Amino acid sequence: MYNGKKILVTGGTGSFGHYIVKELTKKNAGEIRIFSRDEKKQDDMRYEFRNHANLRFIIGDVRDRTSLKGAVKGVDYIFHAAALKQVPSCEYNVFEAVQTNIIGAKNLIDIAIDERVKKVIAISTDKAVKPVNSMGMTKALQEKLMIWGNLNRNGSETVFAAVRYGNVVGSRGSVIPLFKKQIEEGGPLTVTDPEMTRFVLTLDQAVKLVFKAAEEATGGEIFVMKIPAIRIGELANIMLRKIPEWSRPEIRIAGIRPGEKIHEVLVSEEEATRTIDLGEFYCILPALEIEATRIKYMSYGHSNICEYTSGNTTIYSSEELGKLLLAEGWMPSVHSKVKLNRLPEFGNEKPIENGIGIMEEMVLL
Repeated sequence: MYNGKKILVTGGTGSFGHYIVKELTKKNAGEIRIFSRDEKKQDDMRYEFRNHANLRFIIGDVRDRTSLKGAVKGVDYIFHAAALKQVPSCEYNVFEAVQTNIIGAKNLIDIAIDERVKKVIAISTDKAVKPVNSMGMTKALQEKLMIWGNLNRNGSETVFAAVRYGNVVGSRGSVIPLFKKQIEEGGPLTVTDPEMTRFVLTLDQAVKLVFKAAEEATGGEIFVMKIPAIRIGELANIMLRKIPEWSRPEIRIAGIRPGEKIHEVLVSEEEATRTIDLGEFYCILPALEIEATRIKYMSYGHSNICEYTSGNTTIYSSEELGKLLLAEGWMPSVHSKVKLNRLPEFGNEKPIENGIGIMEEMVLL
């Protein structure tokens, strides 16, 4: 599929973008273009992949149609990972999120159609389902734009689709790196709610989902991988398990902040009525009529789910979660900064007074 083809990865220096570039180097692509705003990260990646002559690095922003048009010219496939994705940042900078996640996506759609790109796969999030924060709302509209693009192609055959997933283990700004950092620096370990659940998948699984979408998409689908979830309280306890009891930092409960949910949703109740079960994946069909997509899936039976949430999926056992963290390199180690504190497991944790201070360091999942 990718042999000799030109591929563009927007946001190619981010956690996901970097990993998909790494996987694409194994697929004999003719050229892989990395498009992002971060000169330093591009320089680091250029050195890392210095033995891959088919990589091309382009400084630019999806908000800027001129730089984006140059990056898209002649491309066969696009993986759209450029986004503002940190929930607190988007809450405080709403229009910035709109410009990148919505206007940037619209720019990409228009240019991909003009350039006759074969397929565009956008990277979305569980926060786009029943969104309660600015990041989720902008990503939900980005999904809608990807569906709309299939109906406004002006004679082009460009296919637009999306993938939707939860938290990628160890991705920048997510809870696992935060907990590891807090533990190794002596704490305190800040937890929103011990009963909160979140979908978790590895980078390997995330890329597998994206490649599956690129292979299967005929227009307007949203692909979802079936994945387990974690409880945040259990995650904290597992990461503290190997820290000597006398040196464990205390746990402080921050409470749920505006824009958070106890459980995340990957397929809503409304979407479940038009969701196809593809084994390892769900495929959410567009509510709008896209003929090629309707024809492809007309013989498939619908899934038997009512709603797919991190509260009703399989939850990682303590053993499974520990193995996952160890395999991915995210178990904390004792550090010289660790203080001589004593920490029981959940039950004697301390609340954060006045919601000030530690709250500043919390990262929403």
